[in-house]
Amino acid sequence: MLGAELVVEAGGVVLRLGAVQPAHAVRDLIGRQGVPIEDDILQGLLLIVSELVTNAVKHAALLSPELAVEVAIGADWVRVSVEDSHPYRPTALETDYAQTGGRGLLLVKEITAEAGGSCDVEHTASGGKTIWAALPLKTRL
Repeated sequence: MLGAELVVEAGGVVLRLGAVQPAHAVRDLIGRQGVPIEDDILQGLLLIVSELVTNAVKHAALLSPELAVEVAIGADWVRVSVEDSHPYRPTALETDYAQTGGRGLLLVKEITAEAGGSCDVEHTASGGKTIWAALPLKTRL
């Protein structure tokens, strides 16, 4: 996984994944837990995980060689967060079709909003950041 170590936490269990793809690990965890999540919500969640981890590795790995992915599951929601110790707090860029990159956080925000969820970036006590997204398990009518 691009040289960074990935730690996935769920229910007090920490998995050190090394080269395992984080979206696959999250998908497998949700499957093992029997989470009743709709497929379109799951696909959006996995894309969010991929984008957040890719951004952390690409932009924070030099100062933060370890990052953490946490999965929290509630009765009707699932929340994923990616934490690193880099102090930079990203913002979602506006859509600019001339750019070839830089829209990962915008994509996360759009997927989250479409699903009826929420997302944010928070500072950690150690000076790093946590970027999280919470999605409902079922599509809202």
